[in-house]
Amino acid sequence: MLDPVSRRSAAAAWTLPETTQNGEDGSMSQPRSATAATAAIRSARDLLLVHATDYAGARAVFHWPALSEFNFALEWFDVVAGETPNRPAVQIVSADLSSRSWSYGELARRSNQVANWLHGLGIGRGDHVIVMLGNTIDLWETMLGLTKVGAVAIPTSTLLSPADLAYRAEKGEARAVVTLGSLADRVSELPADIVRIAVPDTSGAAAPAGWHDFADSNGAESDFEPDGPTPAGDTSLLYFTSGTTSRPKLVQHTHVSYPVGHLSTMWWLGVREDDVHLNISSPGWAKHAWSSFYSPFLAEATVFVYNYDRFDANTLMEVMEKHRVTTFCAPPTVWRMLIQADLGRLPHPPRELVGAGEPLNPEVIGRVRDAWGGTIRDGFGQTEMTACVGNSPGQVVKDGSMGRPLPGYPVVLVDPVTGARVDGDADGVAEGEICLDLAERPLGLMAGYYADPEATARSREGGFHHTGDIATRDAEGYLTYVGRADDVFKASDYKISPFELESVLLEHPDVMEAAVVPSPDPTRLAVPKAYVLLTASAHDDLTATAGSIFAYARGQLSPHLWVRIIEFVPELPKTISGKIRRVDLRAREAERIASGDESGQHHDRDHR
Repeated sequence: MLDPVSRRSAAAAWTLPETTQNGEDGSMSQPRSATAATAAIRSARDLLLVHATDYAGARAVFHWPALSEFNFALEWFDVVAGETPNRPAVQIVSADLSSRSWSYGELARRSNQVANWLHGLGIGRGDHVIVMLGNTIDLWETMLGLTKVGAVAIPTSTLLSPADLAYRAEKGEARAVVTLGSLADRVSELPADIVRIAVPDTSGAAAPAGWHDFADSNGAESDFEPDGPTPAGDTSLLYFTSGTTSRPKLVQHTHVSYPVGHLSTMWWLGVREDDVHLNISSPGWAKHAWSSFYSPFLAEATVFVYNYDRFDANTLMEVMEKHRVTTFCAPPTVWRMLIQADLGRLPHPPRELVGAGEPLNPEVIGRVRDAWGGTIRDGFGQTEMTACVGNSPGQVVKDGSMGRPLPGYPVVLVDPVTGARVDGDADGVAEGEICLDLAERPLGLMAGYYADPEATARSREGGFHHTGDIATRDAEGYLTYVGRADDVFKASDYKISPFELESVLLEHPDVMEAAVVPSPDPTRLAVPKAYVLLTASAHDDLTATAGSIFAYARGQLSPHLWVRIIEFVPELPKTISGKIRRVDLRAREAERIASGDESGQHHDRDHR
């Protein structure tokens, strides 16, 4: 890897092929030529597409491309833009249902302007920049522009408080922040030397005093030349984890770990050239990069966005039908709200249906299959990596299972206590922590936790990358999620998986969401307690409703798994990215038991 001085010395001897662009329609009259890296990635991608529905074949033949230099924006996006400049890259439908589309050529040109403008502000290779934007086209322009200059993007949710943002700016060593002008108050606690860039909320809106106006980037040169090659191992992205059990960690990704590593995600999603891919995800979290940036762009598809003010399942299906969405990925919360509506309102469902964020319950999968004829395919990955496990297109989907290891990923199970690999019985049946064998390190794995060598070392103990998630494996290699190692608990010496119990509770027609945690018990050590969010149509008589839920669960679960306590709640505590914080519920229940407070508690013993 070159140090900064060496890179500057090498810059004179290295340039990408010159690009000239037409400023009126965004087309590229002299397309940026493919590099050796472009060709290697395209070869690997095309091999996956040839084996789009051949799981065994894809696993057998796929190998990650070996890259020493690569810049996704310059050597992939711009190359695709030159080949098909008028192909839609991003289409955004606003809350009023108006629609606007931007082509690959337009985005290539605009990101050149943004890159030049940022460079003029003194932002360059290696600088850390917080990007706190919504799903507007400025987000894609900024992310591509930062990549072109070699800066490091720190995607951040617009929902963060000033204190949370200040923590991220300090932890991420931010030099600049790009956000909406209306969010200037969130930035008030940041150091004065951090460059502030305001994206106008409405056309013509002035930037706050002392801020740079992103709209000025429209006057920048539309030709961009980098100062040299981009080393593959340089940092490209810093992502904060969702923080379900502790303070968010800062994950460090390179110019290849996410940009190229998402070939596995592309294959799992089933997104192809010319697809219209809708991913319901908020910017600032890794899943947005997975499904609204790298995967569809690797496939040369269109990123489709619907910016609703308030979620409405019927309107979502109307939008999907009108714009012919072909591939659709959504978190469990959205899928659960969709099945409360009439799924028949979407006469032409997407070809590919995918769930991500948390495991989907079999009840949801069955309801969608009955209505749309397709099966929601679950998968698994983390901020620390791209998709590593999934139910891939064309394969048998076992309800409740998140699938099998994806091409390029050496997934193994490890005993969470001893740290030894668990090979299982003669058929390979086993249970353990989902880990990656670092002897075959996958390209899509993070470089580490930024500026935290201790946390990085802990994540790699024993020669494995540890996910902290527990799963079972059957004889055919399918993995079924059990839960976070921190969430699994024992009751009367039986191991309890919250996810297993929650899956049953969600089958009850009155249950919208459920979270199971241990309730301290002097005899059994703990008993399962469920915090339940009811559907809008649930009966007002909570005692009767609790009795109905208890009775249903008893009919589906073995006695040692019975839910013993139910508490109805108006909402469940979640991270900003939408994942349930069971750690908060465990603490809440421990405090309740200690205080002896029985208000709002429904006990199974009272309904038998």
